[in-house]
Amino acid sequence: MTPRTFNSFCDSLPATSHVVQWGGADVWKVGGKVFAIGGWNDDGQAVTFKVSKLAFEILKEQEGLRPAPYLAARGMSWIQNYAKPGLNDKELKQYLRESHRIVSLGLPKKRQRELGLNQGEQ
Repeated sequence: MTPRTFNSFCDSLPATSHVVQWGGADVWKVGGKVFAIGGWNDDGQAVTFKVSKLAFEILKEQEGLRPAPYLAARGMSWIQNYAKPGLNDKELKQYLRESHRIVSLGLPKKRQRELGLNQGEQ
């Protein structure tokens, strides 16, 4: 996934905002809370996203994926796709979509309603 594809996809999700921080990383938020971080350097991409506890246990064992530096060390369920083979673009988009959903469900109900999020979910 290229930086342009990553940013375009994250921008297509509802109620998102984008900032560049932490050394030039593309940081995507929903309701002010981070759901995805994209960083690129000479070695390629590193995309970080929130997952369920079960997905965390499964994904952290896959080649090209690891517990996200800093976040996972603090007990949070975040994965970083940092090397090949890792996830393909289709899989990565599914996990980014799910990260957006998980983070948005953590927002106060009033804020979710204001943003038009999760109206059919309980």
